[in-house]
Amino acid sequence: MISLSILDYSPIDEGSDAHQALWETTELAKQAESLGYKRFWVSEHHMVHSVAGSSPEMLMMHLAGSTSHIRIGSGGVMLPHYSSYKAAENFRVLEALHPNRIDLGIGRSPSYRMVNQALNEGKTKRQSYEQQVEDLKKYFTDNTRDEHRFQTLVAAPAISTKPEMWMLGTGERGARVAAVQGTGYVFAHFAKPGMSGVKIVEDYRKHFEPSPFLDKPKTIISLFAVVGETEEEAEDLAKAFDLWLYFVESENQPPYYPSVETAKTRGFTSEEEVKVKKNRSRMLIGTAETVSKEIKRIAEAFGTDEIMVIPNVSRIENRKKS
Repeated sequence: MISLSILDYSPIDEGSDAHQALWETTELAKQAESLGYKRFWVSEHHMVHSVAGSSPEMLMMHLAGSTSHIRIGSGGVMLPHYSSYKAAENFRVLEALHPNRIDLGIGRSPSYRMVNQALNEGKTKRQSYEQQVEDLKKYFTDNTRDEHRFQTLVAAPAISTKPEMWMLGTGERGARVAAVQGTGYVFAHFAKPGMSGVKIVEDYRKHFEPSPFLDKPKTIISLFAVVGETEEEAEDLAKAFDLWLYFVESENQPPYYPSVETAKTRGFTSEEEVKVKKNRSRMLIGTAETVSKEIKRIAEAFGTDEIMVIPNVSRIENRKKS
């Protein structure tokens, strides 16, 4: 049995605004819960003007309070920008208010240079990513026994449960960190499509070490899914997604997710078509039946029992219908 989860970017649709986008994320989370999805995660994006999801912890608090039992998580917190101690306390507060419902998904995306500078201004020394993950483990387990540069420091509030901890990635290094630290591992198939990730996931399982978080390896495969009632409708939505991805990767990105109508009217130059074709390999496109077959195929290939869908298509009604 494959469990389904959702990762939402809070896209700002053409003609809408960030205020509306965040409330639409709330609406989608409620629907995901009613439909039986396992998790609902939100992203951390900076300088992507067409999405409102810049602070997952803040949005998670709202979403957890707006739902009753679905797991709420980050996909993910970009840990190199932050203090592990502060991240641990943020998520302990979330977990204290919503026990056994909170997921901490972490990544290390470098983001834009200016974003890096602004988020790390004044810092003279950074800990390695591996050390930051080790620090999180210490704070979530209240470990004051083992030698550490802040050995007696504990994260507040003191609670009896802990968030689930997940490492996000596309490469062997991140998978190995997840394995050594005994956390779950999320492979971003949408960023690295194809079957090359199978070996990375296998490597994670091979080197997994049981921890206070998990006694055996757990994986999630995340992917873009563009679903329509017909193949034609799915293709129309995919064209808008094509244009959004092109905008995000260009210097002059507009502050909205383009509509299907805009995508049809604008079209692509032959040079742009090259990028569009490359990005198409990152998506599953089609009817629910077509996409579900692909999801099952990917789940079987990766040996996972959980898929995280990113329904990043134009208009909330289409995201809900997906």
